[in-house]
Amino acid sequence: MLSYILVNQPIALVTGANKGIGKEIARQLAAKDVFVLMAARDRQRGEAAVRELQSQGLTVEFLHLDVTSQPTIDSAAAEIERKYGRLDILVNNAGLALDWYPSSQLSFETLEQTFKTNVFGVYAVTTAMLPLLKKSQHGRIVNLSSAVGSLARRSDPSALPAIANMLLAYSSSKAALNMMTIQFANELKPFGIKVNAISPGPTATDMTQNRGTKTPEQGAAAPVKFALLPDDGPTGLFSSDEGNIPW
Repeated sequence: MLSYILVNQPIALVTGANKGIGKEIARQLAAKDVFVLMAARDRQRGEAAVRELQSQGLTVEFLHLDVTSQPTIDSAAAEIERKYGRLDILVNNAGLALDWYPSSQLSFETLEQTFKTNVFGVYAVTTAMLPLLKKSQHGRIVNLSSAVGSLARRSDPSALPAIANMLLAYSSSKAALNMMTIQFANELKPFGIKVNAISPGPTATDMTQNRGTKTPEQGAAAPVKFALLPDDGPTGLFSSDEGNIPW
């Protein structure tokens, strides 16, 4: 049976929540009275992150989930159904960027690995959680995207000169994620579920090899804002804390 707290708290699932932006998204959501399931594929690291946030008095729990493993996704969805009966917020944060070199040097294996996590993983988690999100009165899906996934910006060499010929796998995976966001946003409108692609901006984390001008705290701000959108908030946007990004 749900506790009084859970009945009255939004329930969020954040993938890749053991470090970086994911952990900070979990922290900021929990600080705003959201019960957060911090999902990670590495149980030891995930549980350590949960203990850290719990020591700060935040309501978080660990959930084992590898976005590239359907059995763990299915098991996580079943556990959420059994324990909580619904899901209010899904933040698809887990992702990777491996190709910090010219596009012509990209291997098929790296391209495949990138899409398996950044695109197929998001699709697998989203579809598994949809029955739970449809039980929410205020369903929200936030897909962590990137400005490098903007076709408009990448077709303008002056827009992103530092990486003009890099990150083919990562950039194309985020462009695919943006299309997925649009499709789901359109389909889920009748259910009141809002779906948005949000760029945290150039954030210094392990994934970016500590490139970036933002801290994880700053990078988490926009995803958290869109996770907590009011019922009259937008859906189907590609945005950041600086405003909408051209597709």
